Amino acid sequence: MYRKRRPDRTDCGVVLRWSSHPRCVALARLELRKALADWGLSELEDSAVLLVSELLSNAGRHARLKPEQVIETRYFRSSGGLRIEVHDGSPVRPQPQVPDPEAPDGRGLLLVEALADEWGVADRAGPGKMVWASLSVPVVRPSERDCS
Repeated sequence: MYRKRRPDRTDCGVVLRWSSHPRCVALARLELRKALADWGLSELEDSAVLLVSELLSNAGRHARLKPEQVIETRYFRSSGGLRIEVHDGSPVRPQPQVPDPEAPDGRGLLLVEALADEWGVADRAGPGKMVWASLSVPVVRPSERDCS
């Protein structure tokens, strides 16, 4: 079903490996929630778990992995927020598409584009690619604070 390695946790990063089984997406969200809580970044949780869901689902659905290959998620805390990376062994790069209004899917990268401050695709060491997205902690200006 899935292969989950014990998370490699550091003060600023978590690295996990998954099979392409759809059940792994929920487990990846759980691990991300734990990391965000540890880092004091829970305010990013809603957007972050949706981003990892979309990126990991895309990798599992489209990466065409060999049985011995895994998908890797990496979560990194940065000074301004969070970076999510999903690594897979497929060279095929995701492309946002105009979704068919009648189709139940095809909107994932549009959601990523809407939620992430930045996102992209990059080569990685070895075969495949890395799809990444970053989120910034919202800056609250003094005039926006509740004064009650």
